[in-house]
Amino acid sequence: MDNQRLILLLVFFFSSMMLWDAWQRQGQPQPAATAQQAPAGAAAGDASVPPAPTSAVSAGAVPGGAQAAAPAAAPRLKVKTDLVDADISAQGGDLVRLELLRHQATENPAEKFVLVDPAHAYAAQSGLIGAGLPNHKSVWRLPASALELKDGENELRVALEAPVEGGGKVVKTYVFKRGSYLIDVEHRIVDAVVPAGAHAYFQLTRDGKPPAGANAMMSTFTGAAIYTDQEKFKKVEFGDFGAKNKHPAKADNGWVALVQHYFFSAWLPANGEREYFTRQLGNDLHAAGVIVPLTDAALTVPLYAGPQEQDKLEQIAPGLELVVDYGWLTFIAAPMFWVLEWIYKLVGNWGWAIILLTVLIKGIFFPLSAASYKSMAKMRVLTPKLMKLKETYADDRARMNQEMMELYKREKVNPLGGCLPILVQIPVFIALYWVLLGTVEMRGAPWLGWITDLSVQDPYYVLPLIMGVTMFVQTKLNPAPPDPMQAKLMLWMPVIFTGMFLFFPAGLVLYWTVNNALSIAQQWQCNRLVENAGLK
Repeated sequence: MDNQRLILLLVFFFSSMMLWDAWQRQGQPQPAATAQQAPAGAAAGDASVPPAPTSAVSAGAVPGGAQAAAPAAAPRLKVKTDLVDADISAQGGDLVRLELLRHQATENPAEKFVLVDPAHAYAAQSGLIGAGLPNHKSVWRLPASALELKDGENELRVALEAPVEGGGKVVKTYVFKRGSYLIDVEHRIVDAVVPAGAHAYFQLTRDGKPPAGANAMMSTFTGAAIYTDQEKFKKVEFGDFGAKNKHPAKADNGWVALVQHYFFSAWLPANGEREYFTRQLGNDLHAAGVIVPLTDAALTVPLYAGPQEQDKLEQIAPGLELVVDYGWLTFIAAPMFWVLEWIYKLVGNWGWAIILLTVLIKGIFFPLSAASYKSMAKMRVLTPKLMKLKETYADDRARMNQEMMELYKREKVNPLGGCLPILVQIPVFIALYWVLLGTVEMRGAPWLGWITDLSVQDPYYVLPLIMGVTMFVQTKLNPAPPDPMQAKLMLWMPVIFTGMFLFFPAGLVLYWTVNNALSIAQQWQCNRLVENAGLK
């Protein structure tokens, strides 16, 4: 394989790696959702209530609860803090809507981003499993009026009540905290005995549709994630909900989450016995959650619902920062984000931080790049001689290859020398791609002029066009492929990549453009030195 063909292969390999995940998600049909069989003794339509673990009470003890109001008609309580605007429904005492006040909506920057969203049947649900205990199908009594975290207050407690059959009640309390996306959810049994083998469950429900803004060129994972110390981070596609061996079943630690681009929600029980589950509820509705024993009259499990801010997540729970998923390149991408964030703290702008990180990476790989560009510069000088050999031995391919090898040996040129250093750098480039794609801190962050949000595409397509020009200049600086078809294809590559990058976030295009500009300067200098030295 000659040098030009290998370069072309590497270009296609790199672009394919970036688009493979998106292609898979776009091309896979969603499996038909099937409703789970309701536990024996549960009321009709109660399939969404998790059955008790087999080691506890029988499934027949799971109540259907009081007749629930229709979800759309059930009363709701408005709760507002410095970070969120929440809706809590009387049906189940569920958190059915959560607006993040410091993050703009994806498709309408004038509005705020809604994470827990009724449009996706997204809800955070919880309840108790045991004889006579209320669950998320029960009707809970809400406070009389809307509640708001006032100036000077550090927390806001929202208490809901539901009766226990035979007397007593359960008080479900949401505890919202100032400056935090953590919400403590407490269940406390009052004036009643905790039934033997009672459990509490905490689940997240959602449809399988991608979030707003997802497209084939920038598709990220949407689904469940379960973390335990033993099996670490496990992603579960919606189509795999309910399947065996897709995630840990029982553990004494860990958490369960629903993850999407930039944001997620997660139940974070304290260490102790628990059972994880994922289930198909029918009609494109899915549930992921955890069941924990109810050994005392009170149990509190925190709920996180907010952005994937990596520096804060690792302080909340072990492994929680892994929701920012870099896949098999995490060992490269994680420290790369740390460096990017450190640069940002120095310069105060994510755009300039991207540029400086690109320069830093280019500097680290300077020796490898220099060897690559020097090799390509030598191949550029040899191109006329190679073309002549192809013409001379057009009818004798074996002789042509022999003469080409002799020419390489005589001129001390390695035809693969320009490609192997590039191959070493590809994992770093892909890791940086995922860092820039998954950094929520860059969402809504301006650079300069018309670039007011580095996480979305350039509104006027200026950066992608500049990037296309830089790719074209690079093509001209590289040795021309002897084969006419390869030469035409190489000339079309800037056009193809420009078309792709029209839909990429501006931050990614900025990185690629700066990297190309630095490569042009380095390649031009190597070409000039080699041509002046005459291959010496």
